[in-house]
Amino acid sequence: MTKIMFVCHGNICRSPMAEFIFKDLINKQGRGSDFLVCSSATSTEEIWGGTGNPVYPPAAAELKRHGISCEGKRAVQLKKSDYDKYDLFIAMDNMNVRNIGRIFGKDPEGKVCKLMDFTDRKGRDVADPWYSGEFGVAYRDIYDGCTGLLEQMIERQRI
Repeated sequence: MTKIMFVCHGNICRSPMAEFIFKDLINKQGRGSDFLVCSSATSTEEIWGGTGNPVYPPAAAELKRHGISCEGKRAVQLKKSDYDKYDLFIAMDNMNVRNIGRIFGKDPEGKVCKLMDFTDRKGRDVADPWYSGEFGVAYRDIYDGCTGLLEQMIERQRI
């Protein structure tokens, strides 16, 4: 089983969108049992008294437009102990990569990467709808990244 953690700043927009888009893709291919897929935040801004906020309503609405539910998802923070529990940590942007590094300290196994590196737009950040309001653009970036990730994993026979 391949264990994937999608990561963004607050775990209310991009990383939960990636979590549920990827789950949808693998389930449609009958590969759901080949993966454990989660998402988390590098900050605690969306977590109050130990309880995370739900997915930001416009992000949930964009997923719903594509027939994907994120019901029950709440923000959680990435922990240093997660490094040994997951195979890949997929960040949405350069700042997420930097903050993941602050949490983990080191990445000796090369587990941290960016989602857009699985597309023909390698090196780019996933569009951040928190600032732009463009949830459709973020969805497209994330869908492309998740599709590329799954294709690469199948090609490399990691699953």
